[in-house]
Amino acid sequence: MAGADAVVQWLAGVDPSVRWQLQRDVLGEPEEVWAPVRSLVETQGWGARLLDLEDDDGQWDGGAFLPRDFTREEWVEVGQPWTATCFTITTLRELGLDPASARARRMVELVGANSRWENEGQPFWSGEVEECINGRTVADGAYFGVDMSALVERLVGERLDDGGWNCERAEGSVRSSFASTINVLEGLLEHERVTGGTVASRRARASGEEFLLERGLFRRLSTGEPASEDFLRLLHPSRWHYDVLRALDHFRAAGILTGSAPDPRLSDAVSWLRSRRSPDGTWPLDHVLPGRSWFALDPGVGRPSAWVTLKALRVLAWVDGS
Repeated sequence: MAGADAVVQWLAGVDPSVRWQLQRDVLGEPEEVWAPVRSLVETQGWGARLLDLEDDDGQWDGGAFLPRDFTREEWVEVGQPWTATCFTITTLRELGLDPASARARRMVELVGANSRWENEGQPFWSGEVEECINGRTVADGAYFGVDMSALVERLVGERLDDGGWNCERAEGSVRSSFASTINVLEGLLEHERVTGGTVASRRARASGEEFLLERGLFRRLSTGEPASEDFLRLLHPSRWHYDVLRALDHFRAAGILTGSAPDPRLSDAVSWLRSRRSPDGTWPLDHVLPGRSWFALDPGVGRPSAWVTLKALRVLAWVDGS
């Protein structure tokens, strides 16, 4: 019990973005307790730092998906950059920036007016062509109050026969991928949380979740072996990448929204998550994605991760409380 108290105290002191989600999702405190803390994301800590890095036109680093000064050599030598508008807005959503805040409303308006995807110059909130990108755009737009119904309808129509999605569908892929599917699922769920969704979008979300559940969230359907060792590495922020904790956190959010109990097929993934807990009650950061970023949200690989620990605790709170 003392160990659990120490973890809670540690998380509460990390950043307002962690503290308010700890209060809501792990401690079960009422809105009147966590809402004032959430409001601090706009003016303190990581949220304020990111907002202060915004360009005058509402973008970040001069581009929608890529920084203005990006070169292909950087991608090869350093890694994919994460500082452009789409990834920064996703981070602000994950931090919990209040959509009703003045800076959030300003961001939404300016990005809609000025940001264009590098693909074909599409307006930001209309989406691009890849399902991964569009799934995250739906999640971000719906969260921040943008009407994403047209893009949701597109994603529903791009679902593959096996129930999920793949960003390489346009190049002929007929098999869904874990990464594309989780990105779309998060978008559909956020749209459903805000609007109630449509019959078609709810069915599509159910089929995508079934694709993951059939595979125990990380196994090949053919052999039962892990589909990728990367799926079993704990990381944050995930960007477009897939891992088991990200999937578990999605199912937690979906279960809370619909009032459904944890599916028994989550049990292997939950057991794996429990096994990764350190003796001090925290979870470590296993991996950091290479590439340009604004600043680190954790102290580094091998160290206790506030974000991984927060997500793991709220997943287990949902599983154990059901």
